[in-house]
Amino acid sequence: MANLKVTLLRSTIGCAERVRATVRGLGLRKIGSSRELENTPAVRGMIKSVLHLVQVEENIQS
Repeated sequence: MANLKVTLLRSTIGCAERVRATVRGLGLRKIGSSRELENTPAVRGMIKSVLHLVQVEENIQS
């Protein structure tokens, strides 16, 4: 199963409260912070809604 490394690149200042909550739900706090998350439909949906703020890399586990 592949994991996704999600990194916050832009600030949530000026974003809707819903977007801020999604970023916090992904476990991201400050600009530059990263989390490695499982590649599930729920996580992909959250990432899709904040794609303009984050960078996503796929890590394949063997």
